[in-house]
Amino acid sequence: MPTTVTILVVGTNKDIIKTIAKLIDKEQNWHAVVAHSLAQAHAACAQQPINLLLIGAGLLDTEEEELKNLGKTKNIPVVSHYGGGSGLLYAEIKQIFFS
Repeated sequence: MPTTVTILVVGTNKDIIKTIAKLIDKEQNWHAVVAHSLAQAHAACAQQPINLLLIGAGLLDTEEEELKNLGKTKNIPVVSHYGGGSGLLYAEIKQIFFS
């Protein structure tokens, strides 16, 4: 696992995405970058190294598919997170780096 893990959180519900970002930022050596659209997600990936792409609720199926393809193209693991609490969120993220 990289020293600092940068997680791009993408979703349309600004309040939920803000909460997810706060939970991520509470973890030592984790940093959340927020995007509320495909354009913002592409821009974030172009501006900095991203270690994980986390897809939240509210996106169209076609948008989710494009984000998954972005992850494949840039060799970034992708996690879909649609709720379930902080424990599930942390487990989903840690599974990527420790499985």
